[in-house]
Amino acid sequence: MLTADFFSPLSDELIEEAVSHFPNCLGNATIFNSSSGFPEIPSNGIAILSIGDYRLSTSNEAGDIAKSLRQMLYRLHKHEHPITVVDLGVLRPGATPDDTRFALSEIVRDLIVAGLLPIVIGGSQDLTLALHEAYRPFGKLMNITAIDSRFDLGSPESNLSSKAWLGKIVLQQPTYLFNFSNIGYQTHFVGADAVEFMNKLLFDTYRVGEARNSLQDMEPVIRSSDMITFDMAAIRQSDGPGTTDPSPNGLSGEEACQLMLYAGLNDQLSSVGVFEFDSKSDFNNQTAHLGAQMLWYLMEGYGNRMGDFPGKAPEANFTRYHVEAGVASGNLVFLKHNFTSRWWLELPKPVSQDNPDLVRKRHIPCSAKDYQQAMQNEMPERLWRIIQKL
Repeated sequence: MLTADFFSPLSDELIEEAVSHFPNCLGNATIFNSSSGFPEIPSNGIAILSIGDYRLSTSNEAGDIAKSLRQMLYRLHKHEHPITVVDLGVLRPGATPDDTRFALSEIVRDLIVAGLLPIVIGGSQDLTLALHEAYRPFGKLMNITAIDSRFDLGSPESNLSSKAWLGKIVLQQPTYLFNFSNIGYQTHFVGADAVEFMNKLLFDTYRVGEARNSLQDMEPVIRSSDMITFDMAAIRQSDGPGTTDPSPNGLSGEEACQLMLYAGLNDQLSSVGVFEFDSKSDFNNQTAHLGAQMLWYLMEGYGNRMGDFPGKAPEANFTRYHVEAGVASGNLVFLKHNFTSRWWLELPKPVSQDNPDLVRKRHIPCSAKDYQQAMQNEMPERLWRIIQKL
């Protein structure tokens, strides 16, 4: 499925510019799909592809920002820790949005199987459904984190759109969605009923003010994710005006970059989508600059992955902390990695050791704050919701 037929190569002019800035620019450390041929797919690293399909967006006349974003990205310095980056070019939209979604899901699946981290740039956020469908043949439970000012639930009767994609994932049968987290929602966009509904589903939701006031607390949330979808409209308009649905409130550019750094550091993360750009409403390429820096920090995190997830890292690298408190039935066991200082809550071994999903899910990423809260006989709400699901 992963062939040149589905992609338009990058222009020679863009590639020449990308490699001409200075020897250590990122453009000189990237493999491009060019007029000379489709690149050989490496066995690890990052694969970038863009798509300009906005037919299901609230602004289906949005301008594709991928060219200017690439121009800004490849002039940045390459990373200290060498990583393989391949730019596959532009995915050609299908005859219908369904055709586009099918092709994208097949391509993302092939990239995951090949051992790469696919990063999808541009298009409307309903393409998150395509990323999700890429995982279905794997038949494993997965966690999704959306950085978004809205939940995009829609209603059971809603057609698929950029504002009604999550409901389609929730209603799929069989479902492989174990947990969903939203970072950055704004109550005036979603309403109290939607927040209550998300709570009933035991999903994790964090208002933009809560996320901004304690950005470090979002790191364990992101560390739990297999897939991340980022709606650029979650960023305030003054920092990122080039989106399909700009708003005066939201995350800052620095906060968006920090969240993307957390994402890159996540050993479990296997796909990323950054959606809802609009070049027509951008100013001085400001959003293209920001998008490029967000991707740079995602790559920075990827290059600094620590391999510290329990079950993969050696047992001797962890310190165990037993909390003998009445916060749950039985004692709680927290793990702290001795070198990275990252924390996990370890649940008892599942009855079925043959189910790798349950074995993986028994280690819940958390923080030192969660451990301190458990020491005060209080179970952190996020951890309690996950335990209820298990």
